[in-house]
Amino acid sequence: MNLLEIRKRTVSVNEYIDSLEEPFKEKYLTRKQTYQLQTEAVELLGTLAKEFMIVVFSGSWCKDCTQNVPVLALIAERTGMEVRVFGGLKRDPLSQTSKWHIPPSPPEVLTFQVDKIPLIIVYDQKGRELGRIVETPKLKPTLEQELCEIINISAVSS
Repeated sequence: MNLLEIRKRTVSVNEYIDSLEEPFKEKYLTRKQTYQLQTEAVELLGTLAKEFMIVVFSGSWCKDCTQNVPVLALIAERTGMEVRVFGGLKRDPLSQTSKWHIPPSPPEVLTFQVDKIPLIIVYDQKGRELGRIVETPKLKPTLEQELCEIINISAVSS
């Protein structure tokens, strides 16, 4: 799937948060209002923002999504980086073969092999996947620092 197709099938991170129903929307907005971005990482992301796009798979009910999607919204606002969301993921507890109930989950959960959410994927503007963050940052203490790590690794290996 190319970046143009992704843009057509997703919404911006702020549109996603605005579309959430209560009580989920309040949790996302509270996190967005109270989170303090790590300044150095955000400044670096700002210098590279136009070179990358972030795609995230999210479900309003997901605790890790509640923590990370609002941070992505802040990063998008502060840096101008494009952050797109495939939202509405729902588990399928009745299925023996499929983790996600499609619909309402988008069919792209299969294309992108989504197992856990949030699944955050970083792309360059050529549509190459540079890295993934599953659920929470693993390499660095904050999401913005981990995004810098993915981008720095890709810049070195390109």
